[in-house]
Amino acid sequence: MKSVKIILGIISVFIVVFFSTGLIIKETNYITQVSVNKPIIDVFAAFNNLENKIKWIPEIQSYKVVNENTGITGSEYQMIIKNKDHNVTISERIMAFVPNEKVTVFYIADNILKTNDYLFTEKNGVTNIILNATCSSDSYILACIFPYFKNTFQEQDLLYLTNFKAFIEQ
Repeated sequence: MKSVKIILGIISVFIVVFFSTGLIIKETNYITQVSVNKPIIDVFAAFNNLENKIKWIPEIQSYKVVNENTGITGSEYQMIIKNKDHNVTISERIMAFVPNEKVTVFYIADNILKTNDYLFTEKNGVTNIILNATCSSDSYILACIFPYFKNTFQEQDLLYLTNFKAFIEQ
């Protein structure tokens, strides 16, 4: 009986810690970056070319324009991503667009809210792309889970940036 109480106590502590995570941590933030051996003007143009996204994000099944503004900021797109056994629809909105400097993209997919802020800088013909990412959720349970998957999110974004680097440098 004593061992059952100890086990239940340990489980209770884990449950309290898990659900407290969502109260304490409202969003998950991380930074990742990659250096591309090309001038910033070429990198920025290729990065923002819709047709290129499918080449460096292999899970994209389709990509369509919902609303495209002349100034690009406020433009909206929809992606269908292949996720194991089913497809996920992701809405994408360009929140900020400064040519050859910055692109901020807001994504919504199944209660997941993500902002990717890409900063572009160049030094000696090498372009650095720095991604400042923020993940949050409308769902309390997802908000509790996100901090524990921060490294997974960061690795996925680094993989996409590395794929982009390989694509543009070829």
